[in-house]
Amino acid sequence: MPQTPLKIVALSGGLQRPSRTLVLVEELIEGIAQAIPVESRVIEIGNLVPQFGAVLYRPQLPAAVEEALVALESADLVIAASPVFRGAYSGLFKHFLDFVHHDALIDKPVLLAATGGSERHALVIDHQLRPLFSFFQSHTLPIGVYATDRDFENYQVRSELLRARIALAVSRALPVLRQLQPQAERAAAPRPQLHAVA
Repeated sequence: MPQTPLKIVALSGGLQRPSRTLVLVEELIEGIAQAIPVESRVIEIGNLVPQFGAVLYRPQLPAAVEEALVALESADLVIAASPVFRGAYSGLFKHFLDFVHHDALIDKPVLLAATGGSERHALVIDHQLRPLFSFFQSHTLPIGVYATDRDFENYQVRSELLRARIALAVSRALPVLRQLQPQAERAAAPRPQLHAVA
């Protein structure tokens, strides 16, 4: 019987294309997909900003943004990645997450990633992103991935050290993700129909 794919939803906080953050997200998805069956979706903040940037309350959001939020909240695994601006994740990345219901990500595995101009911002994962998802009571996976501009060439990963960090993050995530597979299979299994007895 084929395994039910895990639903991965990645939130890429880059505001433009091409995007190193998006490339990093895609590399992480590919690394996981090589090990277990997945169904993936990437939410690009840059594409949605015109629709939510000036909105304060979730009921005011257009359908496309609401649908993206529901997808994030219903994922088996969230990959959360942001470029670093002034020592932290981007404000619009945070603004999108402000619309997520505070109970929606409880115990959900979250793989953290970030990109920045230099190594001086590497602690953004543990000092900024991890506390953010701790508020949501998410299960942040043990290894995050930080990449600098020097790790890319023409918006492709060129650093073997970065490839090694991606591989390590994936290998440390897999035991948790494999535990989720039976849950995904139960959720996808057809429910027996109940027939009324005359």
